[in-house]
Amino acid sequence: MQKTASLPLPSPDALAQSVALTSHIGAALDAAGGWLPFSRFMELALYAPGLGYYSGGASKFGRSVADGGDFITAPELSPLFGRTVARQLAEVMEEHGLDRIIEFGAGTGRLAAQILGELAALGVPCREYAIVELSGELRARQQVALAAHAGQVVWLDALPERIEGIVLGNEVLDAMPVRVWARRHGLWREQGVRRAGDGFAWQPAPDAFSAPLDVPAVLAQVPGGHDIQTETHEAGEAFIASVAERLERGLVLLFDYGFPAAEYYHAQREHGTLMCHYRQHAHDDPFFLPGLQDITAHVNFTGIAQQAMAHGLTLAGYTSQARFLMNAGLMEMLMELDPRDATTFLPASNAAQRLLSEAEMGELFKAIALTRDIDTGTLSGFARGDRAHRLLTDA
Repeated sequence: MQKTASLPLPSPDALAQSVALTSHIGAALDAAGGWLPFSRFMELALYAPGLGYYSGGASKFGRSVADGGDFITAPELSPLFGRTVARQLAEVMEEHGLDRIIEFGAGTGRLAAQILGELAALGVPCREYAIVELSGELRARQQVALAAHAGQVVWLDALPERIEGIVLGNEVLDAMPVRVWARRHGLWREQGVRRAGDGFAWQPAPDAFSAPLDVPAVLAQVPGGHDIQTETHEAGEAFIASVAERLERGLVLLFDYGFPAAEYYHAQREHGTLMCHYRQHAHDDPFFLPGLQDITAHVNFTGIAQQAMAHGLTLAGYTSQARFLMNAGLMEMLMELDPRDATTFLPASNAAQRLLSEAEMGELFKAIALTRDIDTGTLSGFARGDRAHRLLTDA
């Protein structure tokens, strides 16, 4: 990862926003007695109204710094991603008479546009495509990107109380606040935040607020004198529980980067998975320019699956993004292009390589499917290479 000292400087306006958010977080920290759990800091840094990374006005998604983006997502990389996802959704929608999709955190709106375009081409009706979006800046971009689908797309401020249809999320769980824990000198403590000059720094919880961490056995086996840091995902698990409680019939399909618990809490991952993205650079300082960088942690898919199942959902599939996309027809769509047309075929082929390659998005990113009251048999995206058993047997 890159050191923050070598990262590009923000514009004066962006810096002013970061200074304002720093003051806001500082006031919250002072009101709490000088210490905040990292999960609260992360929540404010990403979602403080009008100032946080996702709730402020900064551009986030793009292929390069010139595009104004800090990172690129699969739908930004290629329309093949959304079109392939649409084919999986079409299969479920046709078989079970579902005609509503709810996407949580729709980015620039490209995934929604790709899905709606492909569903129309396949002749599969979608009565309503609802987007739950917390960012005003992203909602405005989505409205432009989806202008051609104005009659189908609606925006919501929160998940509806009752859902029948498909719930979709791409890189949603990784942006939910996590609690950070560290073992120092044999003692586990929750890690929090204190003031440090004009910014912030790590600070273990005071003794009065220390809490035990129920670490998996494999991590506990690391020698006691060895320092360890890791995360737990209460917010993400609460989110999937909330979705499960609202879903009366349908499918939840999520894409994100992460691991089963046995891999997430493996001794070799002793520094945890917390990371930051700023203008196409990855680094590990969550206190750098609050509000101007993304802060993420990999997803513990075992915890997600267990929470979903505890609230009545069925685990219908879990596999790598590469396997899902190949199963659902990405290569067939690529083969439909004329390889002699270099201006079309070469960019599509290069994008497919990034989506599928183990060295890029193909293996790190996973797909998980959860259902209620629909008999899917085997979803096409999980027909080969399903790893759902690993989420439960390795937990």
